[in-house]
Amino acid sequence: MHGMASALPSPMTANTSTTPRPFELRNAYFDRLCNTPGLMWLGQNTNHFDPHPSVLEAAVAALQDGSFHAYAPPCGFEALRQLIVDDVGVPGMSAFVTDGAVEALYNVCSNVCVPGTDFVTTDPSWAWPMHFARKAGARVVELPIYDAAQGYKLTPEQLRAAVTDQTRVVYLVDPNNPLGTCHTAAEIEAFCDIARSVGAYFIHDATYSQFAEGFSPALRYYPEKAILTYSFSKWLGLAGMRLGAVVANPDIIELLATAPPNNLGSNVVSQRAAIAGLQSKAEWFPAVLARLRANQKAVYEAVQRIPGLHIPVYPSNANLLVIETVDAGIRPEALVEAYQQEGVMIRQGTYHTKRFGDRFVKVSLSVPEAWAAHFCELLPAMVEKARRMPVSTALF
Repeated sequence: MHGMASALPSPMTANTSTTPRPFELRNAYFDRLCNTPGLMWLGQNTNHFDPHPSVLEAAVAALQDGSFHAYAPPCGFEALRQLIVDDVGVPGMSAFVTDGAVEALYNVCSNVCVPGTDFVTTDPSWAWPMHFARKAGARVVELPIYDAAQGYKLTPEQLRAAVTDQTRVVYLVDPNNPLGTCHTAAEIEAFCDIARSVGAYFIHDATYSQFAEGFSPALRYYPEKAILTYSFSKWLGLAGMRLGAVVANPDIIELLATAPPNNLGSNVVSQRAAIAGLQSKAEWFPAVLARLRANQKAVYEAVQRIPGLHIPVYPSNANLLVIETVDAGIRPEALVEAYQQEGVMIRQGTYHTKRFGDRFVKVSLSVPEAWAAHFCELLPAMVEKARRMPVSTALF
C-alpha cells in the first residue's frame, strides 16, 4: 500500500513544470485569434455571411422568453430532427441532434470502432475522427488522394484494394476538406457496395454538402450501415453555437442514444436558430452560394497572376480553396504567418495531412466579399514577404 501511494505525485508537486502543455499552447493560439479585433477568418471554413433575419429573431426570442432555462429533448427538438431528415433527403431515417458535428463524429466513432479493426479514410481528410478511432483502439488506414491523375479524390478501385475482413469503418468527408472535390452518385454507390461486402460501417461526413453542385447521401444506397454527419457551422454559420447531427436508420440512432456525450439535449438557442435556418433556407441560401462562387472566382484569378502558385481543384464543391505554394518556393506556414500579421487567418496544409501538407494553404471563402477582396489585394505582397520570413509562431 505504501509503495502504491509513493508512486503517485502529491497534490503539491503535480503539474509544476513550467513547460506549456500542447493543449495550453493550442488554446492560447486560438484565444489570441478570437480576441484579435477585426480578424478576417479565412481559415476555418465557417460561414461569416449574415444569416436570414428569422435566424437571429429565433435566437433572440429563445433568450427573451426564457426557454433556455430548460434542457432540450435529449435527441433534439422533434421539429428540427424532421427538418434535418428532410434537408438530407432520406425519408425513413432518424436524426440525433448533437453539440456540433464533431461531437456527432465522436459519438459515432466511440460506438462503432472496435480495437484491432481498421478505420479506412483518405489523405488528406479531417484529422479528428482519426484521433477518435485510435482512442477506441482502431487502426487508421489513410489512402492518399492528393493526385491529379485520380481527380484528387478516392476511387472505388483504391478503396476495394484497401478493405479487408478487418475493416470496420470507412470514413469519407464528401465534399473533401480541404480539397473541395465531391463524389458522384455512382461513386458513392460503389463505395457503399464495397463497405457492404466486408460488413463495414460507412461514415459519410457531409459537413460541406450544402455547397456542392451535386451531393448523394450514402444512406440512399446503404441504409443498414451508412451514417451521415451533418453540420450547422458551415452553411448556416452557427460555428460558435455548436450544433450538428447524426442521421442514420433508427437502430443505429438507438445505439448512439444509449450513452451520448451529452444526454441533456443540445443548446436550445442554437436549435431554435437552426429551425429558422432550415425553414428559410430556400429563400436565403442561394444568395450565399452565389457570393461564395464569386469569392472563389476572385481568388482563382488572383492566384493565376502569381508565378508558382496554382489551385489544383477549381471550382471547389466546398466553401474553400487549396492554393499550392510549393512551386513558388514558399513554405505554407510562412504565408499563413504573413497573412496573420495583416489580420487575416488562413490555414496551413499540415493541419489536414502530414504527407502532403507542405504543399499548400487552405483559404475559406464563405466570407464577406470585402474579406476575399482584401486577401486578393494582399497576395502579391504576402508571397514576397513569405519568401523572406522565418516562421516564429506555432500554428495549429
